[in-house]
Amino acid sequence: MTAPAYPAYLALARSGELKQRAQTALAGLANCRGCPRQCQVDRAHDQKGICRIGGQARVASCGPHLGEEDCLRGWRGSGTIFFSGCNLLCVFCQNWDISHDLDGALVTARQLAGFMLELQAQGCHNINWVTPSHVVPQALEALVLAAEEGLRLPIVYNSGGYDALETLRLLDGVVDIYMPDFKFWEPAVGARLAKAPDYPEAAQQALREMHRQVGVLALDERGLARRGVLVRHLVMPNRAAGTAQVAKWLAQELSPDTYINLMAQYRPAGDVLCAEPADRYHDLARPITTAEFRAALAEARAAGLHRFDERRSAFVWSKDDLEL
Repeated sequence: MTAPAYPAYLALARSGELKQRAQTALAGLANCRGCPRQCQVDRAHDQKGICRIGGQARVASCGPHLGEEDCLRGWRGSGTIFFSGCNLLCVFCQNWDISHDLDGALVTARQLAGFMLELQAQGCHNINWVTPSHVVPQALEALVLAAEEGLRLPIVYNSGGYDALETLRLLDGVVDIYMPDFKFWEPAVGARLAKAPDYPEAAQQALREMHRQVGVLALDERGLARRGVLVRHLVMPNRAAGTAQVAKWLAQELSPDTYINLMAQYRPAGDVLCAEPADRYHDLARPITTAEFRAALAEARAAGLHRFDERRSAFVWSKDDLEL
């Protein structure tokens, strides 16, 4: 079998397929069904749905990011582009100013392409689209231009896991590294904390499709991510996220070799901190404890997972801690 092109989108750019995908995605903005919300508003004429983004993407910041997983940040940083807006409405969002308040500037496709090329010029190891689920058409349009002008870095699709299959299929052969969250296992929790009772089902469908496209995460000889799925899961107070069930599903439905970042940095933010709804979120109004994180790690290991991102933790541990 011939190895896939790397980065994946280069072959599609040469054939003209990447441009066709971008045009298809942009046409879909006129009756937007690009994510599971299925708002069906005319974003091409700046009508706005749940994400509150119209025909142009809005960018909050971009630059080399040294806070990502080791296999992404390497030694020169992951080239992050933080898109404003979001198709989820998480009450505990730690990027509230970007996702809910829409901090950032509207950008054209040419400007967005320029950001990607500048990140490459700065030596970043990849282009990391952060919260891109609602701006895939705009990102693809810019990628066409950037590829024509010499972009050669792999694309990281860093999403909340609330992605539509139709959109993901447009990204088949475009994205090298999928980095979705799997936030909640229970529909009731998705409804309460993100106004998305269908989140667990949508995330499962999305992760299956991502895995079908790129498989388990593969690293190169330098330890950098080359291709595959890297799952993030935020451990929450009082087992709200359903870590044991999420881990079991990942191991059984995708692969026990699934690479996972079990994240310990939950803290009260967003609506959880507001005075009026405080009683509604009293169970989330504190960081997680060391015991809760250790229990989550043990549950993930018991499920059969074994490829953990070890660096990003709020706690100091030794190698022995991973043998729980």
